[in-house]
Amino acid sequence: MRAINFLIIFLFCVALVLFSLENTDPATIKFVKGIDIQAPLCIELIGAMGLGAVLAWIFSMLNRLQQFLESRKTTREIRLRENRIQALEKDLEQYKAELQEQQQALSSATEATEATDTQPKVIAKS
Repeated sequence: MRAINFLIIFLFCVALVLFSLENTDPATIKFVKGIDIQAPLCIELIGAMGLGAVLAWIFSMLNRLQQFLESRKTTREIRLRENRIQALEKDLEQYKAELQEQQQALSSATEATEATDTQPKVIAKS
């Protein structure tokens, strides 16, 4: 991709040089009333293209900055969610351990109850 970009820029520069050699006639640019600039047409057009390139670069940098800030926000949200997931997994393990303890205690109590129910009952007659 870099080679293609280099080739495009190189061809554009060659075309710009050829254009500049052919268009050396003076031209006048009127900015506001009373302010005129007279220079060769090629200089004015190269200046306009240079200004356009600088503006395109500035907008490109602003776009990259915006994407960078969005990616930081997304990364921060992912990190928070991962921390929350870890905390929930830790809680889940703790709840599983408590549930297992309660099931063991319940089975022990059930076995003890069944053991007392199976013993013969002595009923005293009066």
